[in-house]
Amino acid sequence: MTTIAAPHRLGFDVERIRADFPILRRSVRGRPLVYLDNAATTQKPQAVLDALASYYTEINANVHRGVHQLSELATDAYEGSREKIRAFVNAASVREIVFTRNATEGINLVAYAFARQILKPGDEILISAMEHHSNIVPWQLVCEERGAHLRVAPIDDSGALILEELERLIGPRTKLVSIAHMSNALGTVNPVQEIVRLAHAKGVPVLLDGSQAAYHMPVDVQAIGCDFYAATGHKLYGPTGIGFLYGKAERFEAMPPFLGGGDMIRTVSFEKSTWNDLPHKFEAGTPDISGAVALGVALDYISAIGLDRIEVHERGLLQFGTDALTSVPGLRLIGTAPHKASILSFVMDGVHPHDIGTIVDREGVAIRTGHHCAQPVMDRFGIPATARASLAMYNTREDLETLARALTRVRQVFA
Repeated sequence: MTTIAAPHRLGFDVERIRADFPILRRSVRGRPLVYLDNAATTQKPQAVLDALASYYTEINANVHRGVHQLSELATDAYEGSREKIRAFVNAASVREIVFTRNATEGINLVAYAFARQILKPGDEILISAMEHHSNIVPWQLVCEERGAHLRVAPIDDSGALILEELERLIGPRTKLVSIAHMSNALGTVNPVQEIVRLAHAKGVPVLLDGSQAAYHMPVDVQAIGCDFYAATGHKLYGPTGIGFLYGKAERFEAMPPFLGGGDMIRTVSFEKSTWNDLPHKFEAGTPDISGAVALGVALDYISAIGLDRIEVHERGLLQFGTDALTSVPGLRLIGTAPHKASILSFVMDGVHPHDIGTIVDREGVAIRTGHHCAQPVMDRFGIPATARASLAMYNTREDLETLARALTRVRQVFA
């Protein structure tokens, strides 16, 4: 199977990193690709692509069920990736790492197997006004079923969470606080350690949606103190269809299974079934084995470079991009919180975001336009949509200069 050396530890070499991503060498509409849609999904290094092929050509077999050599190799690779995730987020044990399809499934798992079991009529779940739909809709569904209420902590005009209001809203009926570590629409990075401290002081558990944060900054779930942390592999430079949910072992132990079927059971009879040990209790059926293995390789790749170095590089890009974009006439950034990362959401006077995206695409620049699965954020700022450029470790100042030139072209078209 593919292994990762550590060629970048002596310094952050963005050109060498870019060389590891084959798609960045392609052209779009006759121009070099400038990929600035990383908040939607990141591109994949060759090592991850090789890992997928290597799994299917060398060890393809089902896990946990066979005594033959291929099954043992597949199981070792699959469980080896679980250990890599444990180390990546500093969980106490692999028992606290459950493989999921994505962060959305992880949040739904907690909604179904945790919140649904404890909510009573009149109880409350607290989220914030900056959440992705995946951290809104599951709670609406479970609250409707159980007669509970969804409360929303407000954000200010910069897109920052109003922490005092969140603290005020944590009351005796609050059963869970579920908050984005980082906003996908605004880039705001929330003070998650302080949020957890405030909630735990009132006996309330906390889930963090780490979909955006986990590939931009180091995550230490023990230092943060959260009860659950959901993340998705395709933003961590890994494949689609794989993610993970961290949960404190005592929380997982008390929760019933999310799905029933093979591998999550200890015994089955027609009268009664009993459940497997953690984390397998929450992993019914044949998993995305190749995706899990390739996600482990992606984490090896990130770790070899160093998230601390990645964070510094992207912070510099964010400042450079902020300066470059705000120099474009009629452009206004949406999301200017003091603590933010890697997201440049904006609107332009007299131009619909979809038109912005269409025109910059002609210049080879890929950005995202729309509500970004965060319609309440758009409502908060009184706009239908934004254009969003989002950064990753392989982006450069030249990428942002190309975007700024393309936006100047937009301005000329709509002059």
